[in-house]
Amino acid sequence: MSERAGIDPSVPPSGTGCVECEEAGGWWVHLRRCAQCGHIGCCDTSPAQHGTAHFRATGHPVMTSFEPGEDWFWDFTTESGFLGPRLVDAQCRPEDQTVPGPADRVPDDWRDHIHG
Repeated sequence: MSERAGIDPSVPPSGTGCVECEEAGGWWVHLRRCAQCGHIGCCDTSPAQHGTAHFRATGHPVMTSFEPGEDWFWDFTTESGFLGPRLVDAQCRPEDQTVPGPADRVPDDWRDHIHG
């Protein structure tokens, strides 16, 4: 596979949860990993949509799923998905982490707060 701009396979993920949600005490539905710098952000279904916000703030063009069993990548500049290289571990959030999560911060009416 040829190298693709916006992917650095050697950079580890920033943690096991959305960076901004963790700082603010928020919660997320699914997690996304920046393929360039390793930033973990929440998906566009999540209330705060930090994964896409990271792209807008940094211009880092590629993200990948940080969910167990998912290996797709998304290129914001072409608005298309693709299969990319294996990135350095960890490949996903901890499998015992709830969805949505983290469990202690998800409101009972969480479905009323997500984006469809």
